[in-house]
Amino acid sequence: MRTARERTMMSWAARFRLRQYAKASLWIIPLIGLLLGAVFAEWVAGVQRAGWLPDNWQYSATTASTVLSSVVGSMVALLGFVVTIGVLVVQQATGTLSPRYMRLWYRDRLQKAVLATFTGTFAYAFSLLRKIESDTVPDLGVTLSGVAVSVSLMLLLIYLNRFTHNLRPVAIADLVGRLGEKVLLRATERVHHSSAREDSLPPAGPVTHIRSERGGVIQAFDAKGLIAAAVRHDCVLVLAHQVGDFVPPGTTLVEAHGAARTPDPRRVTGLVALGTERTIEQDPAFSLRILVDIAIRALSPAVNDPTTAVQVLNHINTFLHAVGRARLRGRYVLADDQGRPRLVVSGRGWEDYLQLGVTEIREYGSTSLQVCRRLRALLEDLLETQPAERLPAVRAELALLEEAVRRAFIDPARRASAQTADRQGIGGERRPRQDPKETP
Repeated sequence: MRTARERTMMSWAARFRLRQYAKASLWIIPLIGLLLGAVFAEWVAGVQRAGWLPDNWQYSATTASTVLSSVVGSMVALLGFVVTIGVLVVQQATGTLSPRYMRLWYRDRLQKAVLATFTGTFAYAFSLLRKIESDTVPDLGVTLSGVAVSVSLMLLLIYLNRFTHNLRPVAIADLVGRLGEKVLLRATERVHHSSAREDSLPPAGPVTHIRSERGGVIQAFDAKGLIAAAVRHDCVLVLAHQVGDFVPPGTTLVEAHGAARTPDPRRVTGLVALGTERTIEQDPAFSLRILVDIAIRALSPAVNDPTTAVQVLNHINTFLHAVGRARLRGRYVLADDQGRPRLVVSGRGWEDYLQLGVTEIREYGSTSLQVCRRLRALLEDLLETQPAERLPAVRAELALLEEAVRRAFIDPARRASAQTADRQGIGGERRPRQDPKETP
């Protein structure tokens, strides 16, 4: 039976979803700025009453009211301007980039800082307006309101400069790729340090299926919490699906192998966060998904921008090299403090990342000369840098690219050009064609 304290405690999954909401929220930080602005106005008014300010920091009641009223109006106008920019970003992201990128854009700290500064300055100036009387003027507060407006304008210029440059597809691809590499490195290192040998798994025993009460995409899981639950019940827990998979209601979410007594289903499922879409926290393939989305949108007939696809392939190439350096396994067996296996998690292999990175771009870009040439250069780079056990998958992708080129280019001269590796797509250093079955 669950105790009253356990029933009132928020599960790990609920806390994770709350953190995700807070990270993506565009109103929490501005609300904090609003409250801080009002509090700071009260403090400034108190300092004013101390009577130690210089005489030249003095304003008439009319001047102070005019200044603060102008500040209030300008902050409201600037907030509307930033909201307009946000709407334009949404339109561009959903039209020419990827809707999945919006989940990362909502988290931008500079944008939240700008909104918080504007709302804070608004609350500060509005609060000071109430302090103005015919014989009492918050002189220091009026002066500081000018400083706050200057800081707000400077942040606005930085904000405009950043988003003017960072809204280019290549800049977004660089940002998403670096973020994905960081998540991949952190995840593989953490799993490697707590891994147990697979041959140490206990023999097969009774299996208890713990089913999901609600549907959703697996966004993340609490590895430490699941290991602790397995230790309490002296069993091995197996996460039945990968992070990023959609789990329908009633589907087995976790399997408990060898449990003497059935673990509490709510406590176990509360350690796996389900949501409406994937997140990047424990899913580095999600960043690769965004990169591919940007590339194939550029290849759509409505956009017809193969050069953008080639630029995105540069970052996909970098990401795949990072995946090649990672210690990937089909599944990971995590151990407790005594080294006993407690948690089994499915992992993505090299083939999964490689197919995700090149398949759709090959299918949608097979008629583009420069995309075929850049894609071939990417695969040949992988042939030169990856260990022997990963080369068959690369050669298989090269063979598929050869077949796609043969179908798309009937003319022998154009076909030969499309089969030439070129890191710039067209106009770069060309390399002679390699047989995909040839061992380098």
